[in-house]
Amino acid sequence: MTVQGSENSSRRGRRSSTMGGMPLNDMPWWRWRSQVRSALHMLSAPAFQRDVWLAGVDGYGDVTDAVYRLVEDTWLDHWSAEKYVGTVFRDSQEAALVDTAVLRVLRIVHQVGPDAPVTAYLEHADWPEAVRAARDAHVRLATSDGEDPEAEPRSLEVLQILTRSA
Repeated sequence: MTVQGSENSSRRGRRSSTMGGMPLNDMPWWRWRSQVRSALHMLSAPAFQRDVWLAGVDGYGDVTDAVYRLVEDTWLDHWSAEKYVGTVFRDSQEAALVDTAVLRVLRIVHQVGPDAPVTAYLEHADWPEAVRAARDAHVRLATSDGEDPEAEPRSLEVLQILTRSA
């Protein structure tokens, strides 16, 4: 499992002046948003899951890694994304979509276990529902940030580069 440790903390370093056209004074935790978006993107793409996770392609982590990025700094496994409206999330609609995705994914994680093989997640009866919820949130966040929601998920190395201090 390749989970980013504290040396890659999203709380250090300087910030650029905007993210997707939104001033960072409105969104000081843009790295958190990037982590959440990365996780939602991977969790929302069945072809990616089949071609990368099931195939064991290096550089993207696994389901557990995606869930960790989804809840790592934001603690979305403990409270609502609504808490971050105006910081990580732009509005209540984004927050509601993220909450729905988090709840659907975490329900499956609790049922199959955090270190279950990829197939345990993908074959779970509720996985398609979790994928749809992640897709709804991913599309909303990517579109809000002026990015193409249909682009391929970025590797963890690219995500690290994008969230590195300038």
